[in-house]
Amino acid sequence: MNDGSPLYLAFLLGAMVVMLGIGIWVARRTSSGEDFLLAGRRLGTPLLMGTTLATLVGTGSSLGAVGFAYENGWAGALYGIGGAAGVLGLVWLFSDVRRHGFMTFSEEMSYYFGASRVIKGVVSVILLLASVGWLGAHIMGGALYLSFLTGMDPALAKIVVALGFGLYTVIGGYLAVVVTDALQGTILFVGFTVLAVVALVHTGGFSGIQEGASEEATSMLGVEALGVLPALSLALVIAIGVLATPSYRQRIYSAADVKTVRRSFGWVALLFAVFAVLPAIAGLAARTIDPTLENPDAAFPMLATTVFPVWLGAFLLIAGLSATMSSGDSDAVAGVSILLRDVTQLVTGRLPRAENMVRYSRIALAGVLALALTGALLADTILDFITLMISTVLSGLLVASLLGKFWPRATWQGGLAAMVGGSATALAVENVAAWSQFWGNPSIPSLAVALVAGVAVSLATPRSSVTREEALRLLAQERATLDVGTRLRGGADGDTGTGAADAGESAKTDPSDPRS
Repeated sequence: MNDGSPLYLAFLLGAMVVMLGIGIWVARRTSSGEDFLLAGRRLGTPLLMGTTLATLVGTGSSLGAVGFAYENGWAGALYGIGGAAGVLGLVWLFSDVRRHGFMTFSEEMSYYFGASRVIKGVVSVILLLASVGWLGAHIMGGALYLSFLTGMDPALAKIVVALGFGLYTVIGGYLAVVVTDALQGTILFVGFTVLAVVALVHTGGFSGIQEGASEEATSMLGVEALGVLPALSLALVIAIGVLATPSYRQRIYSAADVKTVRRSFGWVALLFAVFAVLPAIAGLAARTIDPTLENPDAAFPMLATTVFPVWLGAFLLIAGLSATMSSGDSDAVAGVSILLRDVTQLVTGRLPRAENMVRYSRIALAGVLALALTGALLADTILDFITLMISTVLSGLLVASLLGKFWPRATWQGGLAAMVGGSATALAVENVAAWSQFWGNPSIPSLAVALVAGVAVSLATPRSSVTREEALRLLAQERATLDVGTRLRGGADGDTGTGAADAGESAKTDPSDPRS
């Protein structure tokens, strides 16, 4: 066990008490499902920036990026570049969906395809599993760090990390996530800046960190170490993760209005692009200090215990765990929103009653956390799992969302074909060694096949007869049942919109339901 482990554990316990206190404080302000799952849809720029940035700096882009840079040098910065590109893509392509009052990505996807129940059902199951998978990966990343620093048994460390963000999330809901994320995001930026600067000084500056790495690793963005296509694929797969992961969509749905989304995400993209270089510096420094690490994911905690005094290492413990907790809590709430809003309806044929939403949300959160923890206890690797999941699940989903939003001829059958084609291609590339080595990861071929499949099947199937206005009305009727999102608090330009409750009320007078 590390000599500083008692201090590390004391810092961890103190941080958990603070987060739990925030959860209890926020719980007093939570009276409805909309409050618990979407913070009342009134997040302003500071909180939206803080929570989005903290979620973006997750297990992959912090601990994983440092480990990746340990092996591949400046290629570790590709995580930040891909993430910033993904956020800008959200601003450009999807920020305007805030005005429609959606609650889940499944609901948004259904809207694109004529309020199709088939699309909503399939996407909801896929995204629920993806959210649980993301959550398990964050638990694994935090546990690896905690175990390295304290000598704690890895299985016990996973349980501690899950409880660390699980308690305040279950108690306070999404608003607790947002407030704690803002705090954790500040700690993250300060912590990683300190880590990179001190590590750089410790190794003798840029010339020192480059001496410990290969010439290929120190090339521009590590392209010579990875190859052009694998480097592009890495940045692209991170961007896809941002564009099609439900937790980022939930940031859009919970914002006060479209202008807030665009302003906040613009700042987040800029800050994350700046952040991109920090994990790369840390990874290169770790390589110079100790080139014999068996597990590259341990590069970050190794620096905290080797380069820094114990008290500073303890602070970095909180910074590292903040990266995992601030992403894990978001995926947990996103998964519960999908479970209660979409999967429950798919299985039972009805939605939970509004007065039961907070209680059901807390129960569902506990269940989702338990499921993710079980998966984390059975798994060993982190980043390979994350990149495979994105390529397999999210590439086709992104293509389907783009076709549905921007191509009027897209059909729900074409949307399904895009998702199936993308997933099948990703699995094929991963299982053929030569293909996997050539592409780096399956994101590029997965996107290409998904696009061809989506267009071809859409052209071969009948055009939807449901207009966008009718689709909104049908979805608003369902949403009004939950009393979630029934009143929009801001539109694209300060317009409050018609309100989902009004749309839902008018839908009750029309028995027609042309959805698939």
